[in-house]
Amino acid sequence: MKEFKYKINGNPYTVDIAQIEDNIVTLEVNGTPYKVELDKPAKKQIKPLTRPQAAPVTPAGTPVVTRPTASTVAGAVCSPLPGVILEMSVSVGDTVKRGQKVAILEAMKMENVIAATQDGKITAVKVNKGDSVLEGAEIVVIG
Repeated sequence: MKEFKYKINGNPYTVDIAQIEDNIVTLEVNGTPYKVELDKPAKKQIKPLTRPQAAPVTPAGTPVVTRPTASTVAGAVCSPLPGVILEMSVSVGDTVKRGQKVAILEAMKMENVIAATQDGKITAVKVNKGDSVLEGAEIVVIG
């Protein structure tokens, strides 16, 4: 089961624990078998397996939490990963160039710059500073 190596007063000892039942331990010390009685029963080292619970669903059977689907809005700039919006650099009506910063997203303790995917005018801002977003969530729409 388990093997332990000890040195007591300079002498090496190898202890092999073969079995533990309640308060009786069967073991070998340097090849000599022993049965040791403990004052209290040994703690169980094996925990029962637990199965993960199923994802929550509504009474109709639809999932409570869903991932956003691919954006259906043309010109939408989407979050590349889940995180928190730290800064919005644009507002409705602003003109942006492809690659220009539109927001900063904090994900996994790192700041990620979300850039415009095309030239155009911001027609909608879908999130605010401090909002938590999932992967694929729309940040802004460029028209």
